[in-house]
Amino acid sequence: MYMEKLMRLIEMTPLLLLLFLPSAFAGHDYNQALSKSILFFEAQRSGYLPHNQRVTWRANSGLNDGKASGVDLVGGYYDAGDNVKFGLPMAFTITMMSWSIIEYGKQMGANGELGHAMEAVKWGTDYLIKAHPEPYVLYGEVGDGNSDHYCWQRPEDMTTNRHAYKIDPSNPGSDLAGETAAAMAAASIVFRRSNPAYSTELLRHAHQLFEFADKYRGKYDSSITVAQKYYRSISGYNDELLWAAAWLYQASNNEYYLNYLGKNGDSMGGTGWAMTEFGWDVKYAGVQTLVAKFLMQGKAGLHAPVFERYHQKAEYFMCSLIGKGGRNIQKTPGGLIVRQRWNNMQFVTSASFLATVYSDYLASSRGSLKCAAVNVAPSELLSFAKSQVDYILGDNPRATSYMVGYGNNFPRQVHHRASSIISFKVDPKFVACRQGYATWYSRKASDPNVLTGAIVGGPDAYDNFADERDNYEQTEPATYNNAPLLGILARLGGGHGGYNQLLPVVVPAPNPVVAKPKPAPKPKFTPTPATSSNPITIEQKMTTSWNAKGKTYYRYSTIVTNKSYKTLKDLKLSISKLYGPLWGLSKSGNSYGFPTWLNSLPAGKSIEFVYIHSTSPADVSVSSYNLA
Repeated sequence: MYMEKLMRLIEMTPLLLLLFLPSAFAGHDYNQALSKSILFFEAQRSGYLPHNQRVTWRANSGLNDGKASGVDLVGGYYDAGDNVKFGLPMAFTITMMSWSIIEYGKQMGANGELGHAMEAVKWGTDYLIKAHPEPYVLYGEVGDGNSDHYCWQRPEDMTTNRHAYKIDPSNPGSDLAGETAAAMAAASIVFRRSNPAYSTELLRHAHQLFEFADKYRGKYDSSITVAQKYYRSISGYNDELLWAAAWLYQASNNEYYLNYLGKNGDSMGGTGWAMTEFGWDVKYAGVQTLVAKFLMQGKAGLHAPVFERYHQKAEYFMCSLIGKGGRNIQKTPGGLIVRQRWNNMQFVTSASFLATVYSDYLASSRGSLKCAAVNVAPSELLSFAKSQVDYILGDNPRATSYMVGYGNNFPRQVHHRASSIISFKVDPKFVACRQGYATWYSRKASDPNVLTGAIVGGPDAYDNFADERDNYEQTEPATYNNAPLLGILARLGGGHGGYNQLLPVVVPAPNPVVAKPKPAPKPKFTPTPATSSNPITIEQKMTTSWNAKGKTYYRYSTIVTNKSYKTLKDLKLSISKLYGPLWGLSKSGNSYGFPTWLNSLPAGKSIEFVYIHSTSPADVSVSSYNLA
């Protein structure tokens, strides 16, 4: 029954793969993925683009933002596939980018990407400084989702309302001000060594914003009501106040913030909420992870009993990730954690980041994770994070990379205005509000601009994914999907390095030194029999497995390569002992041939097809072919 359900669900979106590299299943290039994931932020830039802009299909946009309110709000980031600047997710994005650099800046430096990562943070903090013109005033949104979503336009063509919305003592927003304080504080650590004056300025804003958030309490979406439909603060503001205090303590070593965490941990939920998610709205798991770090560093002092309760909740979260907790996080059959239908990938990257840093905190303190009376090695948390990243990069039942531009099979119809419409630099002819929907949104074709590095919303609870522009739940990217991923990719690409993750943080100055790439591990292929006279090779590999309803299922990848010096046509394959669904070939009678979109295979090229069943590999052999 399970297999029939799986077949019905996935047959709706057949998998068609064409591989031009025989080594497609070599280990993932985490350093390349890191470079691409940082590049994505340049595509999301608003304002005057700099001379060193690498995403060249974008141009200046939002140049009058804030003008009607008498404030300069030019710059910052568009949050996702639209053209609105939402303050809460933007601040969280900057916090998580900064945390990634704080923990793994050394590895980013070795990869030559630290400078790019710091530029991505500064593009955001420069805007946040502008958005905070007075101690108790913070602009939290430019544009509104309703008018923006009515139009499908390039940022360069925007004709939508660009009203600026703010919070102040009469219209408070403790969650927004708290998250922005956290972002400023975390970023101040990033720039402490390379730009001390800027670091000091950021920390000054962070102190003021925390005071504003704590003194004038209220939910930001009660003040900026246009945000409710898009970024409603479900969790309230207590988690952001604790989160901001944790970051301000880490940035300043001011005991006031440590005491704040100790005195308010119980009443504000820091020690009470047992979480199974972490993201732009709910910060408790992040607070608990940071406070657990302070405890391991021996900084708790008189607050040790309270900090231990934070620590216990941090461990609850980590145990739930690896399936050894009291309430475990749901996973797809292919192993991806599942929280919700719409943009599930945001929770995958955020949770995986916490698992990565907590693994290193434990390893540095020579500790272990305690799950339901079972001690778990720190390496198991890192292995979990790696499994999630590998899934994102293509090790999944669909063999789809959910990072645009990485691998061979990635989303081509991304729900993103700028990437889906021809570049302003190629054709500056104005694209009107509704014209964009008629001409570009509805096109059943690949985006004219590749949104390199973007992490899209991802598959559903059954590993299914439809690469369609109107499928915004799955194909829309977001900055907060990418931000936590920077740290994990740097960690996986650069290794631990043998240093203590609990020592004081020193982010190195950016240095464009590119480390020599490590040779990728060679995969172990299981070749099917082929005669020496046969110019076609067939190699199979089991790429993943999972348990469902007491049964183990295996996903096999099969690569067919034309080893001749001629073009391969009319290929017929015989496949026996196949007991599940297959994608990437077309069936005719009892044999299989090229997918419908492929007529021939050039010399030296390969195609891949995949199948799933619950036993050993199927028997695959060549029945007939022609060389021309």
